[in-house]
Amino acid sequence: MIHTHITPATERGNWIITYTGKRFFPLDPRPDEICIDDIAHALSNVCRFGGHVRTFYSVAQHCVLAARYVDGDLALKRWALLHDASEAYLGDMVKPLKNTMHAFEEVERNVMEVIARKFGLEPFEPLEVIEIDRRLCVTEARDLIGANVWWNPWLKIQPFPSSIVACTPQEAERAFLQCMKDFGA
Repeated sequence: MIHTHITPATERGNWIITYTGKRFFPLDPRPDEICIDDIAHALSNVCRFGGHVRTFYSVAQHCVLAARYVDGDLALKRWALLHDASEAYLGDMVKPLKNTMHAFEEVERNVMEVIARKFGLEPFEPLEVIEIDRRLCVTEARDLIGANVWWNPWLKIQPFPSSIVACTPQEAERAFLQCMKDFGA
């Protein structure tokens, strides 16, 4: 028999329980409910590409790599580290589906704005971070899927030269938290 748990609705709507035991309301997020330990732990257990990789590769490791590709500016490094942080609370959705779910995109944007506010960042993802994310995605496809499916010459996105080797969720979580410390948050 399959048991399901439905979170009770409150005046703020439905909620989830986070790793640290907090209640998080996806439709009414608040900065005091955002916790870096929850983000690091959850992202380390979410697999990129909907799990279609040769070996488990976490969103946390992806974010750590993105942050390491940023030159200098600590605020930009924090933004790169946190650019997918909403997935800790909302889960990850494959891009072709996400692009059709406008209500989900709005919820995700709202959660990201609250996360940015919590960590003292500008509310919108900087262009430099978006560009690193795109290039990293092509690199990940090359190294972790083993396909050139994402290589489109007309996009002119070149993969990074160094290869990616997936680490364990525990290693990714530790690296994520260490980066957050290193970047002054």
